[in-house]
Amino acid sequence: MANTETLFQDAVELLKQLITTQSFSREEVQTADIIDAFLKARGIPTNRKMNNIWAYNQHFDAAKPTILLNSHHDTVKPNTGYTRNPFEPTVEDGKLYGLGSNDAGGSLISLISTFLYFYNKPNLKYNLCLATTAEEEISGINGLESIIPELGKLDFGIVGEPTLMQLAIAEKGLMVLDCTTYGKSGHAAREEGDNAIYKAMSDIEWFRTYKFPKESEIFGPIKMSVTIINAGSQHNVVPATCTFTVDVRVTDAYRNEEVLELIKQHVSCEVKARSIRLKPSSIDKNHPIVQSGLKLGRTTYGSPTTSDQSLLDIPSLKIGPGDSARSHSSDEFIYVDEIREGIELYIKLLEEIV
Repeated sequence: MANTETLFQDAVELLKQLITTQSFSREEVQTADIIDAFLKARGIPTNRKMNNIWAYNQHFDAAKPTILLNSHHDTVKPNTGYTRNPFEPTVEDGKLYGLGSNDAGGSLISLISTFLYFYNKPNLKYNLCLATTAEEEISGINGLESIIPELGKLDFGIVGEPTLMQLAIAEKGLMVLDCTTYGKSGHAAREEGDNAIYKAMSDIEWFRTYKFPKESEIFGPIKMSVTIINAGSQHNVVPATCTFTVDVRVTDAYRNEEVLELIKQHVSCEVKARSIRLKPSSIDKNHPIVQSGLKLGRTTYGSPTTSDQSLLDIPSLKIGPGDSARSHSSDEFIYVDEIREGIELYIKLLEEIV
């Protein structure tokens, strides 16, 4: 559709427009409008559900496998450390400043540019489905998850997040557990009651020390951390209940459901998972898209941060321009050259296989 230099120039202008437009999670109507208009101006039919926009390559063939190209256009709120206007895109010393420039604006516009590059090419081995989605920063239900049933059969995905264009071939899942231990209240001065705090202590110690039988080749063991505890109402009453919260970072060695079941078998407290939808994800090192990246001199690693990968039930690779360390930071920025490199590498990554 266009040469890479034109794609790059248009991408930077699009990112500046997105930075100018507030798009906190659940408030992405205007950035969805901008992306929709950007694609339609280039003759691309789009689909929309709430603040999610998606499109397919011109020569889509249902008989062929489909690659998902996904990134998000929502942002967190700027923190109090900003010294610049977070909604004013400025370029200084090769850096494009602005909220969402790094997470995940650079990846988003680079994937859009890559989609444009392949859009009208005939005889591709794969279809391409571009999905620009909302609510990633809050793992919301009205983002990618809400449109997956409508995207059709997907064979694997590229999820755009800042990884310095290295290959994140696995990502930890997340479960937050609310645990309750039940005892019996009584007067603290007498031998009355059954102290729920004491009962909770053995379970908390189990969470601190337990090692799951299987370990991830990439991440090692699952990590469980007790992060909140509440019990008691006054000094002279033995507490009847003790509640505590456990943060569980699940690796690709297990499914969330398996980990939850194992935990319930080992502890005496009541365990309720707030959600099991943020799944660990991985893609085989021998997968063609990973092999393509390795040929380009990229390296593989496991990502400790969660993204929309956690909502996908297909193999997926997380890769994008920018640096995860800059995400959610004050005076967020991305190097303009990182965007250029991102577009070029995404294209080369796919050219090897499509």
